Amino acid sequence: MFRLIALGSAATLALAACGAPPPEPADAPVEPAAPTSPMEPGQPVSAAMKLTAQGYGPLRIGMTVGEIEAAMGPDAAPEAVGGPDPASCDMFRPAQAPEGLLVMVENGVLTSVWVSRNAAVETDRALNVGDTAAEVKRVYGDAAQVEPHKYVPAPAEYITVWTTSDRQGPAARGLTYEIGPDGRVESIAGGGPSIRYVEGCA
Repeated sequence: MFRLIALGSAATLALAACGAPPPEPADAPVEPAAPTSPMEPGQPVSAAMKLTAQGYGPLRIGMTVGEIEAAMGPDAAPEAVGGPDPASCDMFRPAQAPEGLLVMVENGVLTSVWVSRNAAVETDRALNVGDTAAEVKRVYGDAAQVEPHKYVPAPAEYITVWTTSDRQGPAARGLTYEIGPDGRVESIAGGGPSIRYVEGCA
């Protein structure tokens, strides 16, 4: 099974400053939207904050650690070890990410986003942790590739869906659903080839 790290609650948010700025001219450039607030378990997920083959919300595959921190905050538990060699591969939860969501960083670059223990984090196909394997297969149809689980007997399995023709190189993108012994989704990984890892960074 995927070896995921138990992490603490998200950091407390700072309150936004009060007071509205003076109106801008009609032709003034549009300011970028303010960062979204950290999500709590069970909170509804907006359309922009779904797990896809490209990442999760502002977290995009290929980001550097600095870009991850700018998008969703630093490591929420920096004392935890996310892999045997964190310099080459590390897994951690950004402070503003939902509970149960981890990023995998390999050689300083985001290669995949993983979610477990949080059914509120939804994929772009409206699938969640806790859904049945039958539902995952129904949603993806022939695109779903099914493989036996490495450690647990059937009905545990892996269901992978690639969104690119390249499935091995750095441009490969897809989603892997880990199915547990009860036939339900235990974890979901979105991103590059590292979505096929079965023990996290180990």
